[in-house]
Amino acid sequence: MAQVPQTFFDALAVRTWCGLALETLGRAREEIDAINVYPVADGDTGTNLYLTVESAVAAVEAVFAGHAARSGPEGPTLADAVRAMAHGALIGARGNSGTILAQLLRGMAQVLAEGGTAQAGGESAQADGRGLRLALRHAADSARQAVAHPVEGTVLTVASAAADAADAACGAEGDCGTVARAAYQGARAALAATPGQLPVLERAGVVDAGGRGLVAVLGALVETFTGERPREVAVSVTAGALRVGAGPASAVVSEAGVPGALAAGDTGAPHARVVPGQADGSAAGVLAGPAGDSQDLYADVRGPHARVEAAEGLAPAVGAPRGECADTAAVADEDGPAFEVIYLLEAEDAAVARLRERLDALGDSLVVVGGDGLWNVHVHVDDAGGAVEAGIEAGRPYRIRITHFGAGDVHTTGAERPPRERAQRAVVAVVPGEGLAGLYTEAGATTVLARPGEPPASGELVQAVRRAHAREVVLLPNDAELRHTAAAAAEQARTEGIRVALIPTRSAVQGIAALAVHEPERRFDEDVVSMTSAAGATRYAEVTVAERQAWTMAGICQAGDVLGLIDGDVAVIGSDVTATAEAVLDRMLAAGGEMVTLVLGDEAPDTIAEHLEGRVREGYLAVDTVVYRGGRQGALLLIGVE
Repeated sequence: MAQVPQTFFDALAVRTWCGLALETLGRAREEIDAINVYPVADGDTGTNLYLTVESAVAAVEAVFAGHAARSGPEGPTLADAVRAMAHGALIGARGNSGTILAQLLRGMAQVLAEGGTAQAGGESAQADGRGLRLALRHAADSARQAVAHPVEGTVLTVASAAADAADAACGAEGDCGTVARAAYQGARAALAATPGQLPVLERAGVVDAGGRGLVAVLGALVETFTGERPREVAVSVTAGALRVGAGPASAVVSEAGVPGALAAGDTGAPHARVVPGQADGSAAGVLAGPAGDSQDLYADVRGPHARVEAAEGLAPAVGAPRGECADTAAVADEDGPAFEVIYLLEAEDAAVARLRERLDALGDSLVVVGGDGLWNVHVHVDDAGGAVEAGIEAGRPYRIRITHFGAGDVHTTGAERPPRERAQRAVVAVVPGEGLAGLYTEAGATTVLARPGEPPASGELVQAVRRAHAREVVLLPNDAELRHTAAAAAEQARTEGIRVALIPTRSAVQGIAALAVHEPERRFDEDVVSMTSAAGATRYAEVTVAERQAWTMAGICQAGDVLGLIDGDVAVIGSDVTATAEAVLDRMLAAGGEMVTLVLGDEAPDTIAEHLEGRVREGYLAVDTVVYRGGRQGALLLIGVE
């Protein structure tokens, strides 16, 4: 979004920065997830950082909305805005890196709320470059103090380097833009050095994921104060060493948000990129959804589609096969704790000090952030119950989240049986009838049955994703009404380390088309784009019976009328099922087509399939027809035209 550069750090700058940081992390989250190997290779750092900042944005927007309702044109103070930002990040912090980011924002807020230029009410109205430098320093120091055992080569190192660079490059009179640029450059340089500080990063051939996320947030800070977006960071491999660059190749990676495109440089085989949509919407939104759905790999399947092209100059990560990214799971610590435990805690400072000692003895990756009676606790343990009990002894824990890092139970039981190996990729689909469930299952999909009037809840979809037991999952809701339910399920699955792409198919016939081109051997992003294109090239219709009188796009229907819906809207009202279906099919084929898919419900007339197949043979040359039995699917007939 276009922004007016901010000269000073005031409430509007806080709002702008948070919004830009969310956009930047939204573009980079899949890339960051893919390089997440420390402290646990669970592939969710980008998602956790995004959700943490999303909570901060919501809190800041609420403060602005509240002031607008109460005070008219007078907006919130800088103190109001930064405290809201810090509180929102604290209560919404996810994962190890998200918790540390929340403390970084809290540290900045403590300085900015108290050290800015005062206005009539005594609250800080704005801060200058000196205030920003002090805020960055306090943020880095407080984040380091919040971690029980700081490790170099992580986001803590990047934060300290950003503060050091801001101090070294800017005099007392430096403006906020100068300070932000210096911090960003210092953070980038530190990020490039992280593989040399942490062996697990060097083995995987990646930089630290949390540090990469912080660089993105600092890049948004630069844009806030200068109006210029820094070219985004990508990992590059040169003679076995890692460096951070921002050339044209990295812009391609960040522009499309292509998952898994980790490396940008001059050598190696090409990665794929997704060509962004044209102004006329001819390739709308592939792999980069609207703001409301930014947590998903979202693809609009209504129009013509994106194509996949080779992006020049993209190289694979160290040790990875040609055209592939490093297998981050391979570097996971197999002997590490089995559970991640996170909760908010209302407790006094003395009780939290005792809690730190107890949790430090129970596990690792301990981060406790917050203050003033409210804390966010994060720890990796084998005894999840013990970690929660420790919180109960310290105060009142709530919003408790416990995540199992692996599919097996070796850590918790000491069993020698290894966990079942995950498949690389799977498809999970919602289907409206038993017949289609069998068809999808034969094609290799894990299915969730949606009976008429009983749509599945997000929890059922999450269970299906778990049942698929794959590192990567393509989710096909096959119903426009299930899009938000599927989005919630995808978000939950990502918190469990599963890479999920949601293709918002609106009908089971679109899902059939997507499944027909599914190739698990392809790169994940290429497979998603291909499936999206196939689904989007399929117009869908259904023939059903009206249950009551209603206004429709085709006029008023009465209970018992036969309705023909095309792309979700009533297009034909009739009295005979076969005649209505034929009218719908003629309208769809008038725009062209190569393949007609008919899915018959149990209550469809016995002769309807034969009649419609004959109609296609006689009236439309070179158009093939395929017929399936859907069972009790609600609609009498589903029609797809590709």
